[in-house]
Amino acid sequence: LSHTEQDHEERERELKAHPISITSKAMESVAFIPRTKGQSFSLAKASLAVNAVLAIVGVYALCSSNSAGVLAQPVSTRTVSVNRLMTQPRVAPMNMAAFRTAPSSNGQRYNQPARQFQMHAVDAPAMTEQSATIEEFLSQSEPKLQKAVMAMFSACKEIGYKIRTASCDKQACFNAFGDEQLAIDVLADNVIFENLKSSGAVATASSEEQPVEVPMGGEGYSVAFDPLDGSSIIDTNFAVGTIFGIWPGSKLTGVTGNELKAAGLGVYGPRTTITLAVDGIQGAHEFLLIDDMSSRHGQWVLSQSFHTIGEGKLFAPGNLRATKDNPGYEQLFQHWYDNQYQLRYTGGMVPDVNQIMVKGKGVFVNAASKSAKAKLRLLYEVAPTGYIIEKAGGKSSDGEQSVLNIKVEQTEDRAQVAYGSAGEVARFEEMVGRKYL
Repeated sequence: LSHTEQDHEERERELKAHPISITSKAMESVAFIPRTKGQSFSLAKASLAVNAVLAIVGVYALCSSNSAGVLAQPVSTRTVSVNRLMTQPRVAPMNMAAFRTAPSSNGQRYNQPARQFQMHAVDAPAMTEQSATIEEFLSQSEPKLQKAVMAMFSACKEIGYKIRTASCDKQACFNAFGDEQLAIDVLADNVIFENLKSSGAVATASSEEQPVEVPMGGEGYSVAFDPLDGSSIIDTNFAVGTIFGIWPGSKLTGVTGNELKAAGLGVYGPRTTITLAVDGIQGAHEFLLIDDMSSRHGQWVLSQSFHTIGEGKLFAPGNLRATKDNPGYEQLFQHWYDNQYQLRYTGGMVPDVNQIMVKGKGVFVNAASKSAKAKLRLLYEVAPTGYIIEKAGGKSSDGEQSVLNIKVEQTEDRAQVAYGSAGEVARFEEMVGRKYL
């Protein structure tokens, strides 16, 4: 069997042009073994080419098989979701009627029978793609109340973004070029006023930064707010928050916390959340701002609900300077210490109170004395937070009574306060009370 050098060169060109059909062609080439020295050299080159092409074909086939397998998988198993909460199994749409109760008279709104077990976290379904948005949650509320609440949610969304992108020290913030901007709490104040005014549902608004009643040009409700509680610790990158309360009518003096129609605690931490309590809806409810570039990006979605605050050894003690001349507060602190309570205190009231609802236990106290006066303002902080805590199944007290019973005489009225489980608040009233003020 004789073949020329030209025959082998033609076969090599054919192999390169058609690698997929290599098997049959290769076997033909091996079968016709040349007898001359030149032909042996050519055959060696051909054999090397055959082996190389066979290796390439094998790798190609293996890769093709794996790729086909991956492509055949469902999208959800080959794409990592940025927000893991969105990969939870779907549940039936939430029945919002289950949350609703008829509005009741002052002082009777929270007298619901306590559950017979401690609640560690939540009893709402895990957040899914069908979890209620804030718009759906409020769909049965009075229309102007919806607008007032939504104005605060829109403002908190913008504030959360400004906090994440601002470079701040204790006095001011700076842009990317180092130019000084308004302090972050002033920015937050402006954002809230703008949103409330544009809602058309707010007659009067008042801020802790500007403790006067400011006409908003709308009608229906009045809103008091602390735009950025904890602004003094923002430079440390601790969590801070916004507090707001919504009253009916056009006045923010001569009112009590029992008259609130809604209140909220916004938390700007690793996540941006607002815990909302609304008259006529049982419990307090946390909404998470979706920030993962998914189809729900920018929405506020119900993430958990709070109905019970049980007993537990967790405490957050504010204004400890008052222990120097308030023996009751000193004894209460010693009780916590001797009984090995867990200290969980950041210096920001919003995250320190929020943890009581999330953990389902504990107490927050900010007591006063003759030398260390009460710091927290009744209108902007104490009453709205007390409303949320009591709707969540806890208690509040100024040492003698629920903070919701205290009338706001002036916008700058202040009060000492305890929030938490029934047992811990009762202990505060017994040991601290108001006898050392």
